[in-house]
Amino acid sequence: MTESIREKITDFIGISFGTLLTALSLNLFLQPNQIAPGGVSGFAIEINYLTGWPVGTLTILINVPLFLIAIRVLGAKFGIKTFYATILLGVLIDLTSSMRPLTHDAILATVYGGLLMGLGLGIVIKYHATTGGTDLAAMVLHKYIRKLTVGRLLLIIDFVIIALAGIIFNPEKALYALAAEFLSIKLIDIIQEGITTNRVALIISKRHKEITAKIMKELDRGATLLDGTGAFSGHHRDIIMCVVDKSQVVKLREIVKEFDERAFVVILDAYDVIGEGFNKI
Repeated sequence: MTESIREKITDFIGISFGTLLTALSLNLFLQPNQIAPGGVSGFAIEINYLTGWPVGTLTILINVPLFLIAIRVLGAKFGIKTFYATILLGVLIDLTSSMRPLTHDAILATVYGGLLMGLGLGIVIKYHATTGGTDLAAMVLHKYIRKLTVGRLLLIIDFVIIALAGIIFNPEKALYALAAEFLSIKLIDIIQEGITTNRVALIISKRHKEITAKIMKELDRGATLLDGTGAFSGHHRDIIMCVVDKSQVVKLREIVKEFDERAFVVILDAYDVIGEGFNKI
């Protein structure tokens, strides 16, 4: 079996698993409690409430036109996977619709339904597909608006659908839907970007040589000296840049304080660090 075929099989297995989790989030938690957390599936829940039509069938009917966008904008390969995920989601929603809800507590349904949906959608997106609908719209927009994550774009697009939930059901249901959507989006972002455990430290100090030496010795981390110029004073400043694990931040502060209590320190999250001592490319 070639690597290309193995990769395709892995993608479709991952997409299938993510789609199943998404379907279960709807039938075990969200739909029974009238929580419509955005997306085509959320819109389908609202239509189901008004008409009684099956949610799975509705998602397929709504997503067919949107699938054409995937082929045009994201390419045929992406479109095929999206078509598979879209149809499979509709089928799995209807197949699992007879399962008993795990809770009728709206808060529990919001938390667990939102997290399970985020996990499912995050897995589907990770394997280069979407389940159609606003997921697809967010992926298309992300292709052109890189400053916003897929999760943030989903939040913007789905706001209207959540607002409709407040009209069709009641305002309280819309608030639950908004909370479920937020949890779902946060989990999607975590799956796409990872849980960061690394920190980037920028240190401005006249005693940069001593600080750098001790960082390398006691933290076993490398460091880079950057050239900087004070905007107000115009004086040259050497800036220490180093990446450490979050567990080393306290020790890093102690090292800086030992040599220069007047040092200027900025510590930032690093979503991904690639290179020696960290992740491979």
